[in-house]
Amino acid sequence: MGFKHFDVFVIGTGTAGKGVAKDCAKAGWKVAIADNREYGGTCPNRGCDPKKVLVGFTEIIDRATKMQSKGITKMPEVNWSDLMTFKETFVDAIPAATEKDLAALEIKMYHQSPKFLDENTLSVEGKTVTADKIVIATGNKPMPLRISSEEHALFSEDFLDLKELPETMIFIGAGYIGMEFAHIAARFGVKVTMMDFMPGPLSNFDEDMVNYIQQVSEDDLGIEFIFNAEVKEIEKLQKNFRVKANQNGKEVSAKAEMVFNTAGRVPSIEDLDLEKGNVAFSKKGITVNEFLQNTTNKNIYACGDVSDSEGLPLTPLSSQESKVVSANLLNSKEPKKADYPPQPTVVFTLPKLASVGLSEKEAKEQGYDFELEHKLVPEWFNAKHINEKIYAYKTLVDKKTGLVIGAHLVGPEASEIINMFVMAMCGKLDCETLKKMIFTYPSWASDIKGMV
Repeated sequence: MGFKHFDVFVIGTGTAGKGVAKDCAKAGWKVAIADNREYGGTCPNRGCDPKKVLVGFTEIIDRATKMQSKGITKMPEVNWSDLMTFKETFVDAIPAATEKDLAALEIKMYHQSPKFLDENTLSVEGKTVTADKIVIATGNKPMPLRISSEEHALFSEDFLDLKELPETMIFIGAGYIGMEFAHIAARFGVKVTMMDFMPGPLSNFDEDMVNYIQQVSEDDLGIEFIFNAEVKEIEKLQKNFRVKANQNGKEVSAKAEMVFNTAGRVPSIEDLDLEKGNVAFSKKGITVNEFLQNTTNKNIYACGDVSDSEGLPLTPLSSQESKVVSANLLNSKEPKKADYPPQPTVVFTLPKLASVGLSEKEAKEQGYDFELEHKLVPEWFNAKHINEKIYAYKTLVDKKTGLVIGAHLVGPEASEIINMFVMAMCGKLDCETLKKMIFTYPSWASDIKGMV
């Protein structure tokens, strides 16, 4: 009996994977796709979309809190159960809708993680299949803590399914995932402790901007930070859990009803048996060239969070990379290189933290002669009219060209203002040009003219 053969087999049904599968199917290719979890990927099912629903609710709480005695006389009542029901309206239909879209294109679907048998052969659902091309788009997954009793730690997706909130939580890891969920929990009255082996939170972001976020976290939300702490054990007690860590040679600990592993994410590739497929990989994911083609098996492509490329592990980048892979599969005679314009990133705490372009350190290392401006501006109208005390920016402008080479923001609408900087950088608009533009006022976008 012959093996089932496909023109392309896609592993992963998130933004990147389903994008490639649909493009190839529309071009008339025989396509298969597989996923060992619900179809649709992390972002809409258990990541950025449901998380942002919760963040949106905390924005209401935050805004009302800041406007007390400024017109707000009574705080809104909050109901976690109702909020979670609302959140599910964004999530529930995703897997079925994704499968319906793929089925309409006659894409064969598998519900298991395949394993490589050789360079072009996979084992999936007990069947052996072959494919001319294989696309790996399996994304990332939570990084194991590799400590004693780590099975007691929950993950961010578990937070999104909580029926009720406990009184206390510990987050192991103060990166963007940990900080975002810590802020949500704290604004619902949970006593939050964060532990991290680094000397501060959000180590990949501008330190000055991060300091503002830490100030709000401690002073306004009561979050306790334990830094320089290498977690060694999660001990189960009668009601709580005790997390033990080594801090500068001494044992420190904290207790809480729930513990979450928010230590970071790693490529989801361990189940694929990549060695049998001659697929090169690194700690960052599948090793690829400028065409997102694997460096050792030329019939393999990778896109999205799982690719070891220049793209950040963000949904918009997954979409961009999927288009590159689709183009190279469908027109191999004219290969398309992956191009990476300035990539903005946001931490959805309150206030939000946003960044694009170079940091001070990177700009110095690359030899730029730049002008740096860093200001805290709560007196600007957009912050003042909502009684926001933390509104700050740091911009780096190349003295030679007048172009913005880096922007770092903290504020209620930092996630929107940063897009103005992205447009300026992609369009190579110098500061003089930006200042001459007419923006609506008062609007957050108009503040860019005062930041450059």
